[in-house]
Amino acid sequence: MVSPELLRRHRFFGGLREDELAAIAMIAEECSYPNAGVIFREGEKASRLYILISGAVDLIYEIHRADGMDTSYVGTINTGEPFGLSAFVEPYAFNATARAHGPVKTLAIDAHALRALTELDCHLGYTVMRQVAVALAERLGFARAQLAACDQ
Repeated sequence: MVSPELLRRHRFFGGLREDELAAIAMIAEECSYPNAGVIFREGEKASRLYILISGAVDLIYEIHRADGMDTSYVGTINTGEPFGLSAFVEPYAFNATARAHGPVKTLAIDAHALRALTELDCHLGYTVMRQVAVALAERLGFARAQLAACDQ
């Protein structure tokens, strides 16, 4: 459990009422990771939604080849941004690996419990899903820019 005040500091939770923040605070915890620490791996069950409190997180694809494994950089998550958005998209499996770039502190929210809250409270559900959609749209824009750069 974390303080609702901690949630209030992040744009992702903007527009939520006090009772909604308190409900989310009950299913959230702070987690720390060392430099290069893996937060989650591609293909794992997306059991948590994350908000980056401090540091930076690299998202990478792990490419398995006959002669070993290679990685491809997807993007960087900066302080205040949500990640692990697969927690809200079926089949609820991470589609990239998240690795700490330096020491990292996150807010980790139980995804199953958060999805249940969004189904019970329409205002909370709309607000959270709007923020998930905004984050996904930003990631899509970044991916499009990367693809455009590859064409040149």
